[in-house]
Amino acid sequence: MSERRVDVATARYDSAVLETNKVLKNTYMLLGMTLAFSAVTAGISMALNLPAFMGLVFSLIGFGLLFVVNKMADSAKGLPAIFAFTGVMGAGLGPLLNAYLAMPGGPQLVMQSLAGTAFIFFGLSAYALQSKRDFSFMTGFLFAGLIVAIVAMIANIFLGIPALSLTISAAVVMIMSGLILVDTSRIINGGETNYIRATVGLYLNIYNIFVHLLHLLGAFGGDD
Repeated sequence: MSERRVDVATARYDSAVLETNKVLKNTYMLLGMTLAFSAVTAGISMALNLPAFMGLVFSLIGFGLLFVVNKMADSAKGLPAIFAFTGVMGAGLGPLLNAYLAMPGGPQLVMQSLAGTAFIFFGLSAYALQSKRDFSFMTGFLFAGLIVAIVAMIANIFLGIPALSLTISAAVVMIMSGLILVDTSRIINGGETNYIRATVGLYLNIYNIFVHLLHLLGAFGGDD
C-alpha cells in the first residue's frame, strides 16, 4: 500500500515538473517572438518618423490592450491579443528611439541600453532558474514601490524636476529587476501555469528596464 502511495506521489511530481517545464519553454519561446515583433513595429514607427506624441498614444492603446490580453489569456484569442499588445508597445518606442538616435552618441546609448537590459534579464533569470528559490515574498514590497514610482512620475509631469526623473528611472530598473526574479520563480514553482500571462509579465519587465535604462544612460552619457 505504501509503495503504491509512493508511486502515485512520484507520478504526480513528475507530471508537475513536466507541466512546469512546458510552461517555461512556451513562455520563453513566446517572449522571444513578441520581442522580435516589437522590434519590427518599432523599426516601422522609426521609419515613418512619427511625432513624439504618438508614443504616448500608442502607450495608452497598449495599456487598454493589456486588459484584453489578460481577459483572453485562457483562450485561443490570447495569442493574437498579445501580439497586438506587444506590437503597439513596440511602435510606441519609435519616436523615443529616434529622439535618442539624434543625440550625439545616440546609437551607442541605444546599444548600451539593449545590452544592459539583456544582461539584467538573462543574469536574473539564470539565477532564479538555478537557485529555484521562491521570490514571492518580494511581491508586496515591489508592487508598493511600483505604485510610489507611478505616483512620482505623474507628479513630476507637473514638477519637472530632472533629479526626481532620474531617481524614478533608477527605482523602476530595480523594481523590474526584482519582478523578473518573482515572475520567473512563479513559473518554476508552479505559481503561474498560463504562458501568455507569464510572457506579458516578463515582457513588461524587459520593456520598462530598457526604457528607463536608456533614460539613465542618456542623462549621464548624453547632453540632456
